[in-house]
Amino acid sequence: MLLPTLVTCLAGFASLLPPACEGCGPGRGYGKRRSPRKLVPLAYKQFSPNVAEKTLGASGRYEGKIARNSERFRELTPNYNPDIIFKDEENTGADRMMTQRCKDKLNSLAISVMNLWPGVRLRVTEGWDEDGHHSEESLHYEGRAVDITTSDRDRNKYAMLARLAVEAGFDWVYYESKAHIHCSVKSDHSVAAKSGGCFPGDALVTLEGGGRKPVANLRPGERVLALADNDGGGGELAYSEVLTFLDRDPATWRLFYTLHTEMGPRLTLTAAHLVFVSEGNCSEGAEPDRAALRTLYASDARPGQCVLVSGGGTGAGARLSRVTRVGVRKGRGAFAPLTQQGTLVVDGVLASCYAVLEQHAVAHWAFGPLRLAHRWGGAGRRGLGHGVHWYPRLLHWLGRMLLDSGRLHPLGVTEDHR
Repeated sequence: MLLPTLVTCLAGFASLLPPACEGCGPGRGYGKRRSPRKLVPLAYKQFSPNVAEKTLGASGRYEGKIARNSERFRELTPNYNPDIIFKDEENTGADRMMTQRCKDKLNSLAISVMNLWPGVRLRVTEGWDEDGHHSEESLHYEGRAVDITTSDRDRNKYAMLARLAVEAGFDWVYYESKAHIHCSVKSDHSVAAKSGGCFPGDALVTLEGGGRKPVANLRPGERVLALADNDGGGGELAYSEVLTFLDRDPATWRLFYTLHTEMGPRLTLTAAHLVFVSEGNCSEGAEPDRAALRTLYASDARPGQCVLVSGGGTGAGARLSRVTRVGVRKGRGAFAPLTQQGTLVVDGVLASCYAVLEQHAVAHWAFGPLRLAHRWGGAGRRGLGHGVHWYPRLLHWLGRMLLDSGRLHPLGVTEDHR
């Protein structure tokens, strides 16, 4: 009876989970290595991938111009890599400003350029544009695009430079002009959302007995502090068994959101991970009201909302603490443990084990067959594994097979449908 029930459940709730449910790993499988291959230069006017720049398969839709005095300006970070030459003809440092993803890809490309052509450096001729010099809705206005050459300005190298940019991980590369290569990336928001939900490796969980340990060192079978019930209501805490990891990648670097609270605890997790919040006039230190609690994505958390923090153990219960600030940082390692309760306390703050779908209760139901398999047979307890667990991968496959794009969760879609 278990197999038919499992198949029926998977088919049913696959419609609830978009392709983004793969987890927060790199999404390239379980560590398979690609065979060495010869790099083929791009042809003049060729772009890779072979789709329009602002579509799902490339860098995604335009999200609006970023100005120095706008709230979004903090999304940009300066690049002072000495191995890159910035033209900076405006003499304002604008060409150095870019999103973290663009910076990462550019720094990776700089290494490739020096390795292939000793003595030659990467050169950026255009980066973030604050003066309106590009076409309407250009990704240069968001710090997500750069125009590049080599430092020696040898145009015979540009075709291969474009190929190196593709290999460096730019989401769209265009051999646009004889004078430069155009490269762009997805927004950090969409990338973080698609990457699912994880905690950094140094995040701490509370073990039964009172000890704490990094989530990177957590093992299936251990019991960690969680919410006593799985609907996010009330404040009673209990210890719940860790069943497996929905994703586990010790080496990856990810963009994390940190929720700072008045009572001190700080929760760090990826953008699409779910956290329990209380809206409105939440009273600091009060017991949570079941009716006032809901789950939302970490990237949607705002100062003034309240999250559930732990006093340290089961006896203390959970109390409300107001979010004072939401920061963004990079962190090493990506870990998504699944507990029997579907929740866990991380760095003193209660969080869901789930991501991508904004309803915790539905997500908990969707992963019911996996929890049942572990309860009956301890499935997968023999090893920790690496990368995304097979179960969310199966959901991903079913979702792609059974659904049209209109049924997919909006955070998993960045295509510009205009």
